Amino acid sequence: MLIQNSIEKKLKSLNPEHLEVINESNKHNVPDGSESHFKVIVISNEFAGLKLVGRHRIVNRLLADELANSIHALSIHAKTPDEWFDSGATSVDSPDCLGGTNK
Repeated sequence: MLIQNSIEKKLKSLNPEHLEVINESNKHNVPDGSESHFKVIVISNEFAGLKLVGRHRIVNRLLADELANSIHALSIHAKTPDEWFDSGATSVDSPDCLGGTNK
């Protein structure tokens, strides 16, 4: 859980109203206990007035070290509190892995 904890700590700098960091590595063809595939749901007023690409740039910048060294895949759901409320406080499920071979 070292990478997951690092992600959570860095994303807290956005003062999120809601933050989830979900390790989805178990859905992929990686060794048990891997921390390589993540989904982040971050709800923050910091995203107000920004387009999706701008929000993703902020998250990518904060997680640059993890992306360069540890994370293979990152799904980002970055919304304002109003957008989160309007979506029913839910995010889209990640698709099943299509690559590699079955465990």
